[in-house]
Amino acid sequence: MDFRILDASAFYAGVPFRSSSDCYTTSLVYDEIKHIKKNHDALGTLLETNRLKIREPDTDSTKAATNAAKNTGDYPQLSKQDLSVIALGIELEGEIISDDFAISNVAMNLGLKISPIMTQGIKDVGKWVHYCPGCRTNHESGKECPICATPLKRKLLKE
Repeated sequence: MDFRILDASAFYAGVPFRSSSDCYTTSLVYDEIKHIKKNHDALGTLLETNRLKIREPDTDSTKAATNAAKNTGDYPQLSKQDLSVIALGIELEGEIISDDFAISNVAMNLGLKISPIMTQGIKDVGKWVHYCPGCRTNHESGKECPICATPLKRKLLKE
């Protein structure tokens, strides 16, 4: 099966307009990109020819995407649209096209195939942790160290 799952950045980069592959996206992403006036006719053509399919991920895939995003620490950086793309990737086991680093990290942690468009993509996969540069302690979340009140920073623990 030759298809791709697209996030908004893929549409802005023109991926579905110059690809012969079938494309999937979610209604949340479609609502985000349908305002693209210059490509509106092209979007309509893709939908009419069934090369662009709008599909909602199932509940189990959505829960799995949310849990995976929370596990990697990317959840606060992801929009509902982003999570829906990851969930659709889980459900369809398809290639996700995105330049979003948080989407990429979660997808790669799940073993999904992800391809960047206009960037080189992520090099390191891992889990984000919050740490205090003052007292050098790690924390699950937060903006300020509960021990010394120093603003927390994030770092990626590579796998």
